[in-house]
Amino acid sequence: MRKLFPEIKANKTYSLPVDAPHVLYVEESGNPDGLPVLFVHGGPGAGCEDKHRRYFDPDIYRIVLFDQRGAGRSRPHAALDLNTTQHLVADMETIRKHLGIERWVLFGGSWGSTLALVYAEAHPQRVLGLILRGIFLCRRQEIRWFYQDGAHRIFPDYWQDFVHPIPDTERHDLLHAHHRRLTGEDEIARMASAKAWSIWEGRTATLTPKKEVVDFFSDPHVALSLARIEAHFFVHDSFLAPNQILRDSHRLKNIPGVIVHGRYDMVCPLDSAWALHQAWPEAEFLVIPDAGHSASEPGIVDALVGATCRLPHTIKTD
Repeated sequence: MRKLFPEIKANKTYSLPVDAPHVLYVEESGNPDGLPVLFVHGGPGAGCEDKHRRYFDPDIYRIVLFDQRGAGRSRPHAALDLNTTQHLVADMETIRKHLGIERWVLFGGSWGSTLALVYAEAHPQRVLGLILRGIFLCRRQEIRWFYQDGAHRIFPDYWQDFVHPIPDTERHDLLHAHHRRLTGEDEIARMASAKAWSIWEGRTATLTPKKEVVDFFSDPHVALSLARIEAHFFVHDSFLAPNQILRDSHRLKNIPGVIVHGRYDMVCPLDSAWALHQAWPEAEFLVIPDAGHSASEPGIVDALVGATCRLPHTIKTD
């Protein structure tokens, strides 16, 4: 079973201004003359980690990571103004042009798969290939499954902590109830909601409990940006038209792709990946039989690293 490549450091880092006051953190690692790949992190609002460089052979790939608006090391932290899907797609184009990249591979999981798909459908001529994990199409039924009625039946014990900051009278609409607190002036209520929101995601992301995953989601810096930005996007239907990704999937037809999804993904159930596979049958479709949602699941790591090793042999770079 394949594992992540050895640890590497960034070759270059950038602070890239976009729409004021947003400044993006961008980094490059690996081979400066290699095949360009953009790592598109999840959330929205989660930010990148050093281990995200390690899905790619550093001798083959020019590895680009960036923290999306309000996330990770981008500034200002947890900011919601001028933070929409369309802004993030434009940021990806800004990064591509700033780095002098003509075409690149996109690698994204969960919300990262959403954003990679939206970008690829908007700019198919700029995409050499797609490697996607934990498919999230941002449809209302997916939001309702995880934040109102669905996943709580699998994790009733964890669910109690998620709903704890919300009074009984508001629990009929937990998304908006949390959003009010996450965007309100009460700092204590904001942080309580952020921790409950983020830890719920961390606890449910793996097939079996993983302390390092929960610890990441429990970190206050991560929790605040993740919860605030996710709630902001989700109350606005992720700034997408209904069923937009599947509607526009014909634009992916000539792009080589790999879809990796855990059979027991409770954050983004498998039927979303299946729907994408039906709409984009040209992509390789891998269901991992013993995995949940997280990119750190051993079977998913194996499939993703295998995909990054195979893809350079299947794409056309001319």
